[in-house]
Amino acid sequence: ATEGVDQYVDDWIWDSYRAQHPLMVILEPTAESAKLTSYLRLASQNREGWVPTFPELSHDSNRMVNHHVAISFLDAWTKGVRGFDLKAAYTALDHTERTESLVPWHCGPWTELDRFMDEHGYFPALAHGEQETCSAVGGERRQAVSVTQGASYDAWALARMARVVGDKEGEAYYRKRSQNYRNLWDPETRFFRPKDSTGAFVTPFDPIRCGGYGARNYYTENNAWTYIWDVQHDLGGLRELLGGAEGMERRLDEMFNTGVGCRWDHVQALPDGSTGLMGNFSMANEPSFHIPYLYNLAGQPRKTQKLVRKTLEAWFRNDRMGMCGDEDGGGMCAYAVFSMMGFYPVTPGLPHYEIGSPVFSKVTIHLENGKDFTVSAPGASYEAKYWTKGSIGGRPLQGTRFRHKDILAGQTLLLKMTDHPVVAAGPEITVVAAGPEITVGPAGDPELDAWAAQTLLPTLKAWYPKIAEMYASPEFRPL
Repeated sequence: ATEGVDQYVDDWIWDSYRAQHPLMVILEPTAESAKLTSYLRLASQNREGWVPTFPELSHDSNRMVNHHVAISFLDAWTKGVRGFDLKAAYTALDHTERTESLVPWHCGPWTELDRFMDEHGYFPALAHGEQETCSAVGGERRQAVSVTQGASYDAWALARMARVVGDKEGEAYYRKRSQNYRNLWDPETRFFRPKDSTGAFVTPFDPIRCGGYGARNYYTENNAWTYIWDVQHDLGGLRELLGGAEGMERRLDEMFNTGVGCRWDHVQALPDGSTGLMGNFSMANEPSFHIPYLYNLAGQPRKTQKLVRKTLEAWFRNDRMGMCGDEDGGGMCAYAVFSMMGFYPVTPGLPHYEIGSPVFSKVTIHLENGKDFTVSAPGASYEAKYWTKGSIGGRPLQGTRFRHKDILAGQTLLLKMTDHPVVAAGPEITVVAAGPEITVGPAGDPELDAWAAQTLLPTLKAWYPKIAEMYASPEFRPL
């Protein structure tokens, strides 16, 4: 039933499903349930019966790509949020996925591109120099790789919902589609690459500036480096493609240490993903949010802890730097809130969180059920960003994650903080001497600070007095 429920709008779901919706599941589950219910009402009120992808004040504007609201429905249900009709949600989402086109920024029924993907398992890209043949495709181009990957994640969510409601045919159909991302994996270059309608990889291929404004010929607002990691629903499968934990770590390191070339050319080519840069990682755009936490899955939690802190210290500061990218529908702030608390929902739809590096010594969340969930990190500081061991509800942590039900039970996540980098060995985490690090110019680097004081600051004073004043402020830390 949708009567008596407020209508929610201005939800940029491509941006908000990643962190903002999961944050509301914790902070305001009743409101999250009402929001999702209102989207079912929108579906029942439009003649096509489609669930909105980008609900705005007057209509569903169909911005961006894919039907990611399916992930938010699954995430809420998996984490115990009730009050909405899951069977009705699945029915509407299943209908939407099977009949509404995946052409970016387009509202309409399936096209020849959708039928091609349903048959061949990937959204076809145009060959180099080929003219557009599908009339539904506009200035946003095909974005073929990210559409394929996003549809795989949505299919994973629908398969899990199908299992709950008892649709065996739907579960099998979507489970198969959830693996479509593999069809674009190129083991030679170790990128997800566009394929044309003949099944050939599109050449030439530039993983940094990937074709068209905002890389939109093949990707969405970000380049091929970012989209290596856009497999949130099957990170174990991705790790396998990369050659295991060590291969995953090496590929992450390569991304953070591979430059983008001329910065001005990069800004022109990818304006949405050209700020907040650390190598080819861009903190400025939503598909990057989960990437710093992937070092946990590669067996290197010390790198997650260091990198998460670096993103916060460099790009989410209470000074004139502000935020590094577009705050779309609360997505950017939700990343900061989660990361400052010390954990993050790497895979919305799964009821657990990866631990990063808490900024505060204590955070308490007053839950709607009357209980309090606490993150306790005594000694957490600018220097003490690593943790050596932890417990949840008095039980020793096994690895780097904990469950949503631990939050609902009002338990305490206790982390022992240190200023020494640590390394994981199975479930055990032990302090080690500093080994190979991510060489992205860590905050507080003595050599970099000395260069800044001796060379950069005098230059700024001579040429840009106001910038020098900001730089000299005790609130401003050099990167």
